[in-house]
Formats: sequence, structure tokens, C-alpha cells
Amino acid sequence: MRALIVYESMYGNTAQIARAIADGVASTGAETTLRHVDDVAPSAAADHDLVIVGGPTHAHGMSRKTTRATAVQDEKNTFEDPTVGEGIRSWLPTLPSGAGRAAAAFDTRIDAPALLTGAASKGIERMLRQRTYHPTVEHESFLVTKENTLVDDELERAAAWGASVATSVMQLGPGSALG
Repeated sequence: MRALIVYESMYGNTAQIARAIADGVASTGAETTLRHVDDVAPSAAADHDLVIVGGPTHAHGMSRKTTRATAVQDEKNTFEDPTVGEGIRSWLPTLPSGAGRAAAAFDTRIDAPALLTGAASKGIERMLRQRTYHPTVEHESFLVTKENTLVDDELERAAAWGASVATSVMQLGPGSALG
């Protein structure tokens, strides 16, 4: 099985989570490719059996050009590779048809109830479905503190989630997914 993990990240937390997810997927024996959204053409998804997409939650959903610009200009932001291009919101609609291929969505968000913070993964999952990708698991949020660091054990949880996503695809077989 070939898996592609695509992410956007402003402060580095989502990048760390994406790397942990990729490690988890790879631990199942899947051929795993991890790419920053600025560095991957949507057409690359066509060469993979599983596509996992994630990004940070900004203003209750996926980032926008204005929220990315604000994050990049934040003097507290020390992340060396923030998303400066179009981001996941613009990348997803240009994906080739998933033709029923497996997918999963994740996000990072502040450690508070989703009702208050929103969850970018909901929108990511919806857009994947629109492109005829089929989630094999429910979208997942990984939590960040108000000081902008990952909550303890989130990297381990992300690796376990990545392994479970890959395992579910391998067990269900190609073309199998949640309804």
C-alpha cells in the first residue's frame, strides 16, 4: 500500500503531528510519503492508495490566506517552514477524483471543546468526500496548549492514529471505507 500524508503548518505543531502520523503509517509496512502542501501537486494523490490530509484550525475551520499571513508575521512564530502558498483549503478542490480511494483527515486545535474551537478536520473530510475519497476512520484532532505547544503524548497518539488508519485500509482492502 502507498500512503500520502499532506499537511499545512504555521507554527510547526501540525508538521510535528504529520511526521508522527507518517511514522505510524510507515510502521505498518506501507510505503509512506510525507509532504508539505507547498511542495506537492494535487495530482500526486492519484499514485496513492491512502491520502491523509491535515492542517491547523484557524477561526473554527481551515486556515485562510489572512490567517496564514497573520501567523507568519507573528514575532513569536519560530517555525522555519510555515505554509506560505495556497494552503489545504485551496489544494483540496484541485485533487483528482479519488475514485473511492481511502482517505483520512486530521487537524491541530487548541485544547478546548470543539464546539468552542471548531475543527479544520471536519472541513477537510468534507472536501475529500467531494473529490470522491472515502474516509476509513473519523477525522481526528490533536491538541495544542494556549502557549502553542503540543499537549503531552499527542505525538504518540498521532503515531498510533496513523498506524490505525493504515491498518484499517489494509484490513478492509482497496476501495473500502466508511459510508
